[in-house]
Amino acid sequence: MKVSKKETQLTASDRLPYEKFLQKGAESLSDAELLAIMLRTGPNPGPDAPQAFRDCPALALAEQVLSLPLGSRSGLLGLSSLSCNQLQQIRGIGEVKAVRICCIFELARRIALGQRKKLPAFPDPGTAADYCRPMFEEDGGMLERTILLLLDGKGCLIREKLLSIGTIDAALVSPREIFLQALRVGAVSFLLLHNHPSGDVTPSPEDKELTKRLAMLGGMMQLCLTDHIIVGDSDFFSFRQAGLI
Repeated sequence: MKVSKKETQLTASDRLPYEKFLQKGAESLSDAELLAIMLRTGPNPGPDAPQAFRDCPALALAEQVLSLPLGSRSGLLGLSSLSCNQLQQIRGIGEVKAVRICCIFELARRIALGQRKKLPAFPDPGTAADYCRPMFEEDGGMLERTILLLLDGKGCLIREKLLSIGTIDAALVSPREIFLQALRVGAVSFLLLHNHPSGDVTPSPEDKELTKRLAMLGGMMQLCLTDHIIVGDSDFFSFRQAGLI
């Protein structure tokens, strides 16, 4: 089979991660190696750079890109919050590469949203947290969001509702709005989830007070608060698992 000049250049410039993919599969690649294959090329890292970077300039560029997001959402997770202009601040990232990176994360977001729709019920808090995580990450997870999941008598989802988008550390929630939404669709129970942009899922005093009020009001109205879940970058806190409901 004839190999085009473009394919030969791609294999040469991405030799290490590309060959590793062919030999061991995508799951064997690091975040930087996966990104390097997407970037394809990079500027010459110089004679003092590690051998892997000199063999594959795209790998050196990928490491620089991954170092751009800072704070609790550093690395690969933080790239989704960066704009094309921010990405282009790195030497070697032009408009084409910046657009490619942004599109990769948009594809990942849409795949995650598509998978969410296949879930009929939430047997545990981890399932509910994973279901809502793409919605919490729509702006890079920088703002606190509150999401209401309304369930029928079998615990299956009837409707999801974004109740509020707040600041970095607060989102206003009205118990009245929660119960109005539940009554409109004939829900039997509900799950409340919100994220902590800091990544720390420890409940605040306000979180505890809200949970207590919702559980009490729900009991009076025969609308059970199944759980209140705080979602972080990779973990979650369940009030029910903690014995607080």
